Amino acid sequence: MGKNADLKRIAELREQLNYHNYRYYVLDDPVISDHEYDQLMRELIELEARYPETVTPDSPTQRVGHAVVGGFAQVEHRTPLLSLSNAFNQKELEDFAKRVERWAGAPVDYVCELKFDGLAVSLTYENGIFVRGATRGDGQVGEDITQNLRTIRSIPLRLREPVSLEVRGEVYMPKEAYELLNKERAEKGEALFANPRNAAAGSVRQLDPKVTASRKLDIYVYSIGTVDHELLTTHIDSIKWLKELGFKVSPYIQHCENIDQVWTFIETWTEKRGSLPFDIDGIVVKVNSLAVQEKLGATAKSPRWAVAYKFPAEQAVAQVLDIEVNVGRTGAVTPLAILTPTLVAGSTVSRAALHNEDYVKNKDIRIGDYVVIQKAGDVIPEIVRSLPERRTGQEKIFMMPQVCPACGEQLQRQAGEAAVRCVNFECPAQSYERLIHYASRNAMNIEGLGPAVIQQLIDAGLVEDPADLYQLRYEQLIELERFGHKSAENLLAAIEASKTRPLANLVFALGIRFVGSEVARELALHFGSMERLRQAEYAELITIDAVGEKIATSVVDYFSRPENNDLIDRLQAAGVNMVQSKASGSQFLAGHTFVVTGKLERFSRREAEDLLRSLGANVTSSVSRNTTYLIAGEKAGSKLTKAQELGITVLNEQQFLDLVQQTGRN
Repeated sequence: MGKNADLKRIAELREQLNYHNYRYYVLDDPVISDHEYDQLMRELIELEARYPETVTPDSPTQRVGHAVVGGFAQVEHRTPLLSLSNAFNQKELEDFAKRVERWAGAPVDYVCELKFDGLAVSLTYENGIFVRGATRGDGQVGEDITQNLRTIRSIPLRLREPVSLEVRGEVYMPKEAYELLNKERAEKGEALFANPRNAAAGSVRQLDPKVTASRKLDIYVYSIGTVDHELLTTHIDSIKWLKELGFKVSPYIQHCENIDQVWTFIETWTEKRGSLPFDIDGIVVKVNSLAVQEKLGATAKSPRWAVAYKFPAEQAVAQVLDIEVNVGRTGAVTPLAILTPTLVAGSTVSRAALHNEDYVKNKDIRIGDYVVIQKAGDVIPEIVRSLPERRTGQEKIFMMPQVCPACGEQLQRQAGEAAVRCVNFECPAQSYERLIHYASRNAMNIEGLGPAVIQQLIDAGLVEDPADLYQLRYEQLIELERFGHKSAENLLAAIEASKTRPLANLVFALGIRFVGSEVARELALHFGSMERLRQAEYAELITIDAVGEKIATSVVDYFSRPENNDLIDRLQAAGVNMVQSKASGSQFLAGHTFVVTGKLERFSRREAEDLLRSLGANVTSSVSRNTTYLIAGEKAGSKLTKAQELGITVLNEQQFLDLVQQTGRN
């Protein structure tokens, strides 16, 4: 055979193998034997080795890529991957339906899907070729795990049509594969995965794709994030189209005319979920009409047109071996039940939070008791009740300690509070927890600074508080156990990078009581600098929408303490960012509603939205008649089309900048 014939054969083999992958992994209906498939694959591998210049990313041979160097890059999602609001019973589901129909102005139909218990991902295709895959991350920005996702055979590397789109799906590990993996790990003396979801998430985030490839992962694709053309009118139609393109979609989907039919579907799968070859933790209910979905839009966190019904928690019986107490970063001392390892809702539970002293007394939980445990929302272990009828007389009543177990200071309980607290700011347990919080992903996001490393730094006397992190030197780290040249350099680089985090991250990282990430963001946007925030008075704080009496009081109290102001001064001296970038006291865009879509050159979408909010604008995720401006970058898609149909002013990125600069001068 000559070269031309070989090249023609390469194209034929790729087409055949892609077809057989589709039959086997998507349709579950193979038409050739494994031996025949292997022969075709072997022939393609040999030909590509002969002509390496012909190898393309969508070739069936490219299921295992090169190892990831230096961790995963960040990817900004073109459309945010929002989380779903939850319903836990029939009434909450009916309330969701009433809200939907009130907003829609008419009865609607729904689609029910199984809520897979795995890892949410987005897949991007350009002209039908798989070019990027990312984790959900915080919904706005995820991690680039393209190489690992290529190893999942049910993800098509080339679609059956040359379309450009982004889709969302759930990577999961079948129960049988999970059990086999844990058996192999046990034989090797390796730590076992707690449940299939953890196994799937851990497998997808391996730095070596060969490890991911060795684990039998699968995926169901369940929605379209963005697409370049609008031909679909319902969610059901979009699922059918995705299947035609070559994606694996769930066969467990039902179209429901009303919420009563939805409830029947939920009751059916509440009983049958144990028979599935994979884990689910609920049912997702979506409005079927895409036009109605667009009309309903979304809040900052969740779409208004969908809800996740969560199954009732599974319960089991365990024995309380002991009750320990933990000291948190705010000084709250929390009882913790140590349990006999017990399987519940697919994973082994050995601890359960007891919240506070009153919780233990009211539920009459004693050391030695048998108790009913469950996972709240199938995630957090909790004790439902004790079983006094199984007591032997050997049980012990738990008594809250009078002094802090970490520092020996007298514990206090303020009037009206359930928590007992250690008020010693220098308590080592609090310092440890504050450092963990400061370095966490939603705070200063210091890669490599986990609990074990923090404890190591504390034990070595190198750090006591966050400001000490910025004084660490290479010579100090290299002397520590398990620290090599590269790990020391990487940690110092991550600490240095944290200096440039937005002010909102720093406000959250300080660990001010009751101030979560969203409130921290509002405070940063309102005040614009740490200096203004720490001079803020209660009267001004209470005027901010996201701030209530408890938060305002807590913020004032935090900045009234000399030790906290000293910490901030030291952070500032170390070069940590103390101002909100692009913040402005002017609110000249107040009363205007903006939507940002497509890819911008000078901003990430989040930066553009933060700039708009800092100038008083309302920012939403969907276009409606209330939208004042649409800022459209590259590949703006359906939102641009709708804005044009509604006669809404559309700005490109330069026009957006001109508007901001011109209006700001007026």
